[in-house]
Amino acid sequence: MNLVEFFEGIAAKYLSAVDADPKRSHQHEIGGLPSVGFKQFLGEPSKGERYSFPTRMVYLTDEDDSIISFEDQVTWYDCREKQLKRSPEYRLYYKTNPVTSLLQTGDFFLIAKLKNNALLLVFTPANSSIEHQLRALFALGDLSERFAEGTIHKGNLLLPLRLLLEELGIDIFKAESGDDEWLKQLFTKFGDAQFPTTSQFSSFARESLQTEINPLTDPDATLLVWMEREEKLFRIFERHLVQQQLKIGFGENGQDVDAFISFSLSVQNRRKSRAGHAFESHLASLFSLNKLHFEQGRGKLNVTEHNAKPDFLFPSFHSYHNANFPTEKLRLLGAKTTCKDRWRQVLSEGKRIQYKHLITLEPAISELQTQEMQAHKLQLVVPDSIQSTYTTDQQHWLISLSNFILELKSIQS
Repeated sequence: MNLVEFFEGIAAKYLSAVDADPKRSHQHEIGGLPSVGFKQFLGEPSKGERYSFPTRMVYLTDEDDSIISFEDQVTWYDCREKQLKRSPEYRLYYKTNPVTSLLQTGDFFLIAKLKNNALLLVFTPANSSIEHQLRALFALGDLSERFAEGTIHKGNLLLPLRLLLEELGIDIFKAESGDDEWLKQLFTKFGDAQFPTTSQFSSFARESLQTEINPLTDPDATLLVWMEREEKLFRIFERHLVQQQLKIGFGENGQDVDAFISFSLSVQNRRKSRAGHAFESHLASLFSLNKLHFEQGRGKLNVTEHNAKPDFLFPSFHSYHNANFPTEKLRLLGAKTTCKDRWRQVLSEGKRIQYKHLITLEPAISELQTQEMQAHKLQLVVPDSIQSTYTTDQQHWLISLSNFILELKSIQS
């Protein structure tokens, strides 16, 4: 999958008071798009003519997993339409809605023209991780209150960036040739009626790649390849199960709206919870293959203070609770596919361990957040290929999964 399959044009800026503040702008208009070539995507309406575009507006923050979104029509027109002798000045008009009511002066704003003739408008507070991820995704340099043009790369995207696009409403996990063969293999292994457990599914994903990658020589690449393969297989199987349910319908008469909503929510919740469990499953497999001693925070016994259950504790919970075991040989690792504000949970999961570790697949976390992590003595672990989305200063501080494993091998030898 690459960006050119979905996008025609990208531009971004910081919102000015005229863009966002109702006290400064009663017109709800955004100007300046022609300066970055958006006329070729939106057209040049003549005097008195207006073009409408179906639009998805999204507001995201680093603190909350929930997304505020709204779908509407926006209007592209010449604001000088009544001044016949003046050259046109094109602006984008939007109506007040749950997203635009959140806008603040200085917010990061990205507009994307999609191949299906729709628009995507994304807003997030300035200097948020969401901003940095979008800037990394579309190679956006320095920004101001004037639009800057983004780049639509042709290369394949990392899984975390694809998941970000899906979060924004871009349907990127489409059926591909070869999916039917994978579906047959899944049916043979698990049947065709319901999902297997995450551990079973993750194990199958790893087995399907046994001859293609060596987890001992490159744990970073292995982790991402395993996650990519599982995501692909999961979407294939999910598509089959959803299609089967759509054929049956919902409720006794097949048209129960509440039953449909409940089913839809269950699909979304399964996607979120499964990704985190799969991440832990693949990490556990890597640690085992590298002959590391570790335990996961599960059950009544594998806990630290106040019944906290860290994702991974090295070498064991027994060692952690043994006052004679050297503290410098203990390591605690949290595992979160995306951090948001949840990284703070790791801080209270093992008081004996002063410096804790957290591994994530999240790209381009803001410098403000990583500085706060450092201040709280939390070391971020990020696979090599994702580190390039971070700033140069951040990259000097980050460590790879390979280096984390080497450190553990050293202290456990």
